Amino acid sequence: MRSPNTAKTALRSHRGLFEMAAAAGLTIAGFLLVLGEPPVPVLAQSASVPVNELMAGEALPDLAIGSSDAPVTIIEYASMTCGHCAGFYDTTFPELKSKYIDTGKVRFILREYPLDPLAAAGFMLARCSGDDKRNAVVDLLFAQQKYWLVPDKALEVLANLLKQTGMSQGRFEACLKDNDLRDKVYKVHDRATDKFGVTATPTFFINGKKENGEMPLDALAKLIDPLLKG
Repeated sequence: MRSPNTAKTALRSHRGLFEMAAAAGLTIAGFLLVLGEPPVPVLAQSASVPVNELMAGEALPDLAIGSSDAPVTIIEYASMTCGHCAGFYDTTFPELKSKYIDTGKVRFILREYPLDPLAAAGFMLARCSGDDKRNAVVDLLFAQQKYWLVPDKALEVLANLLKQTGMSQGRFEACLKDNDLRDKVYKVHDRATDKFGVTATPTFFINGKKENGEMPLDALAKLIDPLLKG
């Protein structure tokens, strides 16, 4: 797992590449490379953060799935290029949604924690799709991750995927040049690191209790079920 200082230094260097690429227009495929695999999540000692602190002061609005009155809130920090994050959405999230979210027991929030410029681009495109489509686009990009996570062809594949959701090429290009949106995505990342000690993906907060690493449903259930009895 990266230390906070190492991770932030690396991310800022990647961010500089992203800024150079945006200034050059869409000749940015060479810059938006996956600069090494995201760190493999390692289970670490759990910590807790007050829920009111987790829910306040985000640079981008949370787009929650599930009832606002749910007794359990799960916040996940993920990176679009993280294989473990994609694995969670493929294997665990459908069961979590069926058993806990759709039944009003859990409210689920995904927050941006890009580990490289391509991950930031994916999150930006999801946000540019509109609040009503953002979570669906996140699902799509995780499901298709192995197809667009290809150096030099990532933007082409992403453009084709987003076209299926109704995004025009012009909107696609404008989104990737949106410096304000890019900065907000990174502010979410930086706040998670500075305030909540997030250093790798996926990281979950379950009613404020921090858990690191991809989690199967049975592991999540052991944390969720006691909270439903309170």
